[in-house]
Amino acid sequence: MRTRLLPLLIVLMAAILLALGIPLAASLAAAQQQKVVVDRIDDTARFASLAQFVADRPEGSRVSTTEQRRETLQQEVGTYEKLYGIKAGVFYRDDDIMANAPEDWTIPRKGEVRAAFDEALQSRRSHDPEQVWPWQRDRLVVASPVIRDGDVVAVVVTDSPTGQMRSRILHGWLVIGAGEIGAMLLALGAALRLTGWVLRPVRVLDATTHDIATGRLKSRVAAAGGPPELRRLARSFNEMADNVQEVLEQQRAFVADASHQLRNPLSALLLRIELLALELPEGNEEIAAVRTEGKRLAHVLDDLLDLALAEHADADLRLTDIGELTAERVASWSPVADDKGVRLIGTCPATTAWVDPVALSSALDAVIDNALKFTPEGETVEVGVASNGEASTIVVADRGPGLSDEELTRVGDRFWRSAGHQNIKGSGLGLSISRALLSAGGGSIAYAHHEPHGLKVTVTVPRTMPGA
Repeated sequence: MRTRLLPLLIVLMAAILLALGIPLAASLAAAQQQKVVVDRIDDTARFASLAQFVADRPEGSRVSTTEQRRETLQQEVGTYEKLYGIKAGVFYRDDDIMANAPEDWTIPRKGEVRAAFDEALQSRRSHDPEQVWPWQRDRLVVASPVIRDGDVVAVVVTDSPTGQMRSRILHGWLVIGAGEIGAMLLALGAALRLTGWVLRPVRVLDATTHDIATGRLKSRVAAAGGPPELRRLARSFNEMADNVQEVLEQQRAFVADASHQLRNPLSALLLRIELLALELPEGNEEIAAVRTEGKRLAHVLDDLLDLALAEHADADLRLTDIGELTAERVASWSPVADDKGVRLIGTCPATTAWVDPVALSSALDAVIDNALKFTPEGETVEVGVASNGEASTIVVADRGPGLSDEELTRVGDRFWRSAGHQNIKGSGLGLSISRALLSAGGGSIAYAHHEPHGLKVTVTVPRTMPGA
């Protein structure tokens, strides 16, 4: 969830910073250009005031005075061009030169200079030239009219290089970019803290839910930290878990009590049946059937009591050599296999895991007993122990009839037995007991086909301490 929430926050913060940064960068560029434009307008206004006195072409007695003023204007323009490297000129309406620097600079037929010149002829100053960006426009043209008696008699034009202005704009953008990056990093750190603060209770809730789902019903959520809504959710979850655990405890207690209470009357009933059998002819089929059903009922009650105890008891986990433990169970069941004519083979290398030795032994007994029941004479039951680093497995594979795909989804359910195995002794609780015993210690049991025929049961136990 964090990988989905964090990019969303980052994109949102980046969009906000860009929405603020782009207008700020454009405003900075406009301010830098406006500063240069105002400075050039002041310069052109000064030249225009000087040009007013030489606006007329020299004629008659005014030649010497006009020429002197023209020379003075030319000196001012030339000095300005040398000091600042800015082209400057004063031109009559018909493009004739009054003063210019450099001396070969004239008004072109078209282009930006011509556009500014024509605008000034309309008695308008170049107050708003096109924006200069760091990657374009290396010249900035400003023109100002020379007005005398209300008429435009000449135009002052400056053509400025924009290298320094573009450098200042770029430098300002770099400062803005650095500020944006810093703000983004700060926002990213805040987003990490925020998502961690918000999602930490969710992760705790998820872990606790997984613990309860795998049989650790005493797990609870520590309602600390996070938004108030999630803290209330944690408290509600704990209340729900308490109620569910209480209901399950009541069910287990009922099963255990019922099984225990029924055993005494059933034992008395079986004893009366045996006494009744003494008064009947030997080999009576009805009394034999009643005796068989009574023993089957006693076996079911014993299994129910074992299942209730298995689901209720806490696992006593120890670091155990499951290879040695499995070899012991294989040796214990070997006489039963020999009586049935079934080969029981164990491959049990030494490997350790965290298990309850008694619970694992009981589960293996149920699995091996089940395999021997359904394996015909002359076939083989194989028991193998392996480890993959994080978990250890015990695989029991038989050569019996196996189960269909649909039956594999139901194997291990309480009291369930395959339709083809109803005539084989059993209560349908053995594998359920095995699953309960393994789940209490963090283990699991799985079922699959064993080619070419048969059933493969895989018992998985952790190699590290559960919850560590």
